[in-house]
Amino acid sequence: MANVVDGLKFEQQHGKSRVRVSRVWRKVDGRDLIVEWNVNTSLFSDCLPAYVRGDNSDIVTTDTMKNTVYAKAKECAEVTSVESFAIELGKHFTSYYRQVTAAVITIVEKPWERVHVDGQPHEHGFKLGSEKHTTEVTVNNSGAVLVTSGIEGLALLKTTKSGFEGYIKDKYTALPETKERILATEVSALWRYKFESLSSIPLKPLYFSERYLDVKKVLERTFFGPPKEGVYSPSVQGTLYDMSQAVISRFPDISSIQLKMPNLHFLPVNLPNKNSPSIVKFDDDVYTPTDEPHGTIQASLSRISSRM
Repeated sequence: MANVVDGLKFEQQHGKSRVRVSRVWRKVDGRDLIVEWNVNTSLFSDCLPAYVRGDNSDIVTTDTMKNTVYAKAKECAEVTSVESFAIELGKHFTSYYRQVTAAVITIVEKPWERVHVDGQPHEHGFKLGSEKHTTEVTVNNSGAVLVTSGIEGLALLKTTKSGFEGYIKDKYTALPETKERILATEVSALWRYKFESLSSIPLKPLYFSERYLDVKKVLERTFFGPPKEGVYSPSVQGTLYDMSQAVISRFPDISSIQLKMPNLHFLPVNLPNKNSPSIVKFDDDVYTPTDEPHGTIQASLSRISSRM
């Protein structure tokens, strides 16, 4: 929060970062469930005396924040989403401490997935997946709330139905046009929900977890197209927009979405030498995968009333 100190504007916040917590729910049917979260907490609070007079009496310690994460995880008797857990933390900090005006809770969920053995889901066996579920929740002591969810590291690739043509060409351009290439990316997505107050948050259990899976499915389906014929991509930019538009159109509870999609290049392999022009001749089949350098494409799409 902002204060005026000695004629200068002073803003401050403090919190606890990288609090790692795992919660196991042991069901009566013998099937365990587990989550692993990396939690960051940041509080906006009226503790100016700590900065200017050495008076710490209004500080909520960062160690207390860490312990609160563990205590609130224990209180989750039923399986919960990262969004719902972040909301509960934010509600606690803004209601329990009079000097706290707002709390920002950021959580990254590690993707533990149940394993299958001999075609059957294992009761207590898990493996680490790839993409991560993220959230950032801001809760104010007025009851206002902002909920943003996301995906990190969603790796997608298709071996055909992609090209790139008609771009600017000048003396520095070496890239040849193509109607046929591999399209590969690692999607980072952030989407903001329309909910603006704690009272407007849906009460349905695992509402946000289900929506996360729904959004992920729409992003993937739009990138790949139908199973047999696929869909042609004229550029990463075009595909990014189609993916964003599909999410906004499909889910009225989402007010905006931001996508970052690096273009991870698969370079055609041609190996000539002075005696043979085609030791290995490229025929849409052998590539060198690269991730450095890569193109970086990002954009956001919002409803007109959205605040993103």
